[in-house]
Amino acid sequence: MGESAMPLVGIVMGSVSDMPAMEPCMKQLDEFGIAYEAKVASAHRKPLEVHAWAESAEARGLRVIIAAAGKAAHLGGVVAAYTPLPVIAVPMKTSDLGGLDSLLSMVQMPSGVPVACVAINGAKNAAILAVQMLGTGDAEARRKIKDFKQGMAEA
Repeated sequence: MGESAMPLVGIVMGSVSDMPAMEPCMKQLDEFGIAYEAKVASAHRKPLEVHAWAESAEARGLRVIIAAAGKAAHLGGVVAAYTPLPVIAVPMKTSDLGGLDSLLSMVQMPSGVPVACVAINGAKNAAILAVQMLGTGDAEARRKIKDFKQGMAEA
């Protein structure tokens, strides 16, 4: 489904090199039939672009944001500072510290700026969590999660 319908989920990555690790996220959203938009913008290299994208996310119709980054991994927190939407962070595995650096920087958010966090390279779980969040106000999204869980139970 991807970007063909009105996107409900925004996916932002700090680098093009994060794209392969985020493919399971996009694939899972496609399987749920949830439209998303994907963007590559670094919180450190393109801070103004990240600011504008995050600040306008709600007005563009997004309801949940997934932010993937590695190393210092400030992207999720920076995005969360500029939007009222829930942000799910995906720590990217790194060559230096195996992703522990990414994970720790994402879960140590200051009070008042929460960011949910999944496992290192937990892109698929980020998509599932995003749909669960959508499901708090959308019966169809909730049904998709119920069906998904039923499918896991039957496998």
